Amino acid sequence: MLLKDFIADAVAALRGLYPEQEARSIVLGLCEDLLGVRSYTHILEPGTEIAPGQEAALAAAMERLKAAEPLQYVTGHATFCGFDFKLTPDVLIPRPETECLVREACAAAATMAPPIRVLDLCTGSGCIAWSVALLLPGARVTGVDISETALAVAAGQEFSIPLRQAGGEAPAFIRCDILGDDIPFTAASFDLILANPPYVLESQKAAMRRNVLDYEPSLALFVPDADPLLFYRAVARWARHCLAPGGRGFVEINEDLGPETRALFLQNGFEKSIVLDDYLGKNRIVAF
Repeated sequence: MLLKDFIADAVAALRGLYPEQEARSIVLGLCEDLLGVRSYTHILEPGTEIAPGQEAALAAAMERLKAAEPLQYVTGHATFCGFDFKLTPDVLIPRPETECLVREACAAAATMAPPIRVLDLCTGSGCIAWSVALLLPGARVTGVDISETALAVAAGQEFSIPLRQAGGEAPAFIRCDILGDDIPFTAASFDLILANPPYVLESQKAAMRRNVLDYEPSLALFVPDADPLLFYRAVARWARHCLAPGGRGFVEINEDLGPETRALFLQNGFEKSIVLDDYLGKNRIVAF
């Protein structure tokens, strides 16, 4: 089969699930991952053939994609902050807007004396924790999550060797329910506190697509409409206990609840709390 014919047929098969351009991006990403071709190979080299031995793997992957399974779970990895993270359906797929959180944290760290101590709450895949550790060699990073399966994914990311070569150390990952009463750290333990907690309202499910609702872990996504800032109250409580004098905190937020989330941190004594936008101009982070 010609590569260009496979791409045309595969894009057509996904049109019912995704807009045309997104469907094409997914198919091209699959081909890059499974076949090792470039996104433009079928254009520059229209005679490119798919080897018979590769057709079965492509067909199996397409069946998963046609069932709305995200490409990142099909291939088992995703790029975040320029690093390649292993993924399973036990963890959320990293979003580009979350890179803004890492960028702000690294900028704040530049004003602090090393070694910088970093706490990443609701760590999931560990993409924030590992990215900060890789971008700030020498930082001492701890990730916390309630999910044992998510922590296994986070701890299994394969960045320890480049970290050691750069003079850094791998993050430590600890199981803990941040909504519980216990905070297993001493006072003023961290210079940076980061979090990307669940913040999607249950009522917002109706506007979401199958690739998210059917596959990504709801535990890491949704909060009740009656208490949308549930996790931010917990983050504020942890920050009051764990944040060192002169430390900073950054949390990703629901774009519809920027002022309300900022007000919560102001009420908890973080007088310099502000809302920051992402690259699309949407409220995305509260810095405190």
